[in-house]
Amino acid sequence: MSHEHEHEHEREHHHEHEHGHEHHHEHEHHHKHEHGHDHHHEHGHCGCHEDGCGCGHTHGGSGAKERREALIRIIVGAALLIAALLLPLEGAWRLIAFLVPYLAVGYETLLRAVRGILRGEVFDEAFLMSVASIGALCIGEYPEAVAVMLFNQIGELFEDTAVDKSRDAIRDLMDIRPDHANLEKDGQITAVSPEDVKPGDILVVRPGERVPLDGEVISGQSTLDTSSLTGESVPRSVDAGEQVVSGCVNLTGVLRVRANGTYAESTVSRILELVEEAGERKAQTESLISRFARRYTPIVCLLALLVCVVPPLLFGQPFALWLRRALIFLVISCPCALVLSVPLTFYAGIGCAGKNGILIKGSNLLESLCACDTVVFDKTGTLTRGRMSVTAVHAEGIREQELLQLAAHAEGLSTHPIAQAIRTAYGRPIENVRMTAAHEEAGYGIEAVVDGRKVALGNARLMEKAAGVKPGAIENCVFAAVDGKYAGYFVIEDAVKPGAAEAIRALKALGVRRTVMLTGDREEAARNVAAQMPLDEVHAGLLPQDKVARVEQLLAGKPEKTALAFVGDGVNDAPVLARADVGVAMGALGSDAAVEAADVVLMDDDPARLPLAMRIARRTRGIAWQNIAFALGVKVLIMILGVLGVANMWLAVFADVGVSVIAVLNATRAMRI
Repeated sequence: MSHEHEHEHEREHHHEHEHGHEHHHEHEHHHKHEHGHDHHHEHGHCGCHEDGCGCGHTHGGSGAKERREALIRIIVGAALLIAALLLPLEGAWRLIAFLVPYLAVGYETLLRAVRGILRGEVFDEAFLMSVASIGALCIGEYPEAVAVMLFNQIGELFEDTAVDKSRDAIRDLMDIRPDHANLEKDGQITAVSPEDVKPGDILVVRPGERVPLDGEVISGQSTLDTSSLTGESVPRSVDAGEQVVSGCVNLTGVLRVRANGTYAESTVSRILELVEEAGERKAQTESLISRFARRYTPIVCLLALLVCVVPPLLFGQPFALWLRRALIFLVISCPCALVLSVPLTFYAGIGCAGKNGILIKGSNLLESLCACDTVVFDKTGTLTRGRMSVTAVHAEGIREQELLQLAAHAEGLSTHPIAQAIRTAYGRPIENVRMTAAHEEAGYGIEAVVDGRKVALGNARLMEKAAGVKPGAIENCVFAAVDGKYAGYFVIEDAVKPGAAEAIRALKALGVRRTVMLTGDREEAARNVAAQMPLDEVHAGLLPQDKVARVEQLLAGKPEKTALAFVGDGVNDAPVLARADVGVAMGALGSDAAVEAADVVLMDDDPARLPLAMRIARRTRGIAWQNIAFALGVKVLIMILGVLGVANMWLAVFADVGVSVIAVLNATRAMRI
């Protein structure tokens, strides 16, 4: 069929396919995806980074066995401490009685401190705890020395439990890895690992099982739960000939699926890879805390030394008194609450986004989303559906439904997008036997005989030839004639997505100052779409290189410390996605190009995911700064009280352990929106 109404979005896609592979990742978000590596390790980083952050132990890395051992050690140590307090011992025997629980609960901390010193990494939590507790033993405060180690162990246990639970929750949110694949071969079905499936293999997916690899349904009909990928709660129906993606749960019927590729190339594999890699790209706040901790810990050690020696040397104060205050100062000063809770907050925010069908490729991008001042949209497939649809039927001398029925059967064998739109609008099975003749004329349209009636569909020139009339100039329409008489026209457009206008209003409510639409479509079509939503600017008739140039202009004109986000369909907008501060791929389920090019991937077609992503990002950053303010505020206050002699060792332990536990628990709130 050769309609003259070739829509510009097709040409736009053609141009962008030509240029789409020329992009380079010019901005600092370089994306490196090496498919095929072992995904069976836990996808997620522990809340505490080990790159010199000053937090001597690795929170969140312990398993259930290690936590049980730590709990036993704490119980034994507490019992021995109580026994030592109750025993009426003096002198060396009293010291020995307290050394037993001290070593029982503190030997790991002491060993970590020694290993840190040998590696040249002196100033960490283990060193602070060891110096403070050994100093307490030296000045005869035996119960306080044991308490420092005991409560430090209790705090670590609580922190590890909280971190592990948050990691488990995030892992559950992204628990989309298929356990096995049912491989059909020679009439036999065998359960194999998804990694062993080859392209072209036939897989059987039963109700309740996850689709193991991306593929095409070759037989069967069912509904799929895609919520773990897209956040969309409404199941999706699939039939033979349709594509399915890995990670979805089959709900009703049995499906036979032909694998499109290997497991390493599948959607579920790429998603899990992104979740794993997200922790490697740290937010500015997160990096700031790591740098702060590396400088902070040596400084507080120096301050503790000054507290210990300056008053006795310069003012004749008792050395034992100021040594005790210096030790209290050391216990208070441990930066663990900061270096643990801030990275965990950002990781939890990424997990929350994943639960809602939003893949964010790093903590740094959460902060970029918070700073978005300008959002630029592609039109086709982003603000519009990306496919033709009949938006109105205007019939003359015939009922609308009858005209639609005749047109749908006349177009019954065509694969043209306009023909498909008319058949979709008809919404019933096409009985091709009703069409007895069809003739396509290039540059005019199609003429066919349906139920014995002569039907002509096409442009104004065809109407003049078939019906002897000259219809007026009407945008985006297909004219129709029946039995030599003009019968009306169909308005065919790329319809705006239902939530697009509301999504833009939500962005403006979040403080986005400028919303822009870029498209390769005609000016009239672009203005028609823009009239339906509160956009600030529209630029039409653009080739991919023109879009990049426009984005460059917008980047140059945006305020400092703000970000520009470009939202496209991911497949055709790679150059612009790469150039923007934040490249957002819309409706990119199963798209290689989208996953590779974008910084943020919205896994379904709903534009409302973008303001949701911004709300998650802002909430996450807010929680991170709450933890920073809380931890520093409490520590500085109790440090001052310690130097003044008001705070004792017990309050110092709370300032370290209690603050850390509270900050970690607060960080886990970022998993909920």
